[in-house]
Amino acid sequence: MRYEQDQVLKAFSLYSELAQKGVASGDLARAYKVEEAIRSLTDHFVEMNDAVCLSVGQELYLVPKTKLSPFHVTNEQLKKMHLGTKATNVDLYLLYFCSIVLIGCFYDSYQSIEPTLNFITLDEWLNEVNNRIDSLKEHDVEKLEQLEKEFSYRWTAIIEKWDALDDVKETANKQSGNTLSRLSFLDTVRRFLITYQIVENIGNGEITITEKTKVIVGRYFMEREFNRGILEFLYAFEEEQKSD
Repeated sequence: MRYEQDQVLKAFSLYSELAQKGVASGDLARAYKVEEAIRSLTDHFVEMNDAVCLSVGQELYLVPKTKLSPFHVTNEQLKKMHLGTKATNVDLYLLYFCSIVLIGCFYDSYQSIEPTLNFITLDEWLNEVNNRIDSLKEHDVEKLEQLEKEFSYRWTAIIEKWDALDDVKETANKQSGNTLSRLSFLDTVRRFLITYQIVENIGNGEITITEKTKVIVGRYFMEREFNRGILEFLYAFEEEQKSD
């Protein structure tokens, strides 16, 4: 397919905005939606960098597909930006774990391809993380160590880190400070997810997933190739209980 010069320039302008900001809207985003040439060229520029362009409402988002993408944020960057200078890889694993559990709450433990929940509170999220940690503890240590190699997740370290956090029964507001409690850690995860437009606050201590998240989950996250079987592993005991 041959492209006109103005189409190439417009598509590259859109790609440049996505590369700089991670999101684009306005005339360029509208052109992507209605002009096949602009969409095709922009997708080509994005795919060359191991990323995808997601159309969500009136906006476009640039999402890296692999660690090879120049838009991928490294573990070291994430720790410094969201967990503090003293954070370890285990803190980051726990952040990912809590994020997976939170999204699972909205999708009936990943049994539904559509959201089944409108919102959730920190306390409800806390209870679900506790449940998932308890499920991990059902495996013996040798099994967990074997699964750590398979999934590249340090399951035993995640359990130990979560158990080390104080399970203080206070309000979410009181737990938003520096105390090493489970609720304060979830509040840190909440702020991390808000930064990347994964969730948003809706008031009264409640959070909900964004339209961006719904598109990502529906298009990619349910695929075993994408999640590497982690979802099946985390929710295996729940499925066994339903079968019984």
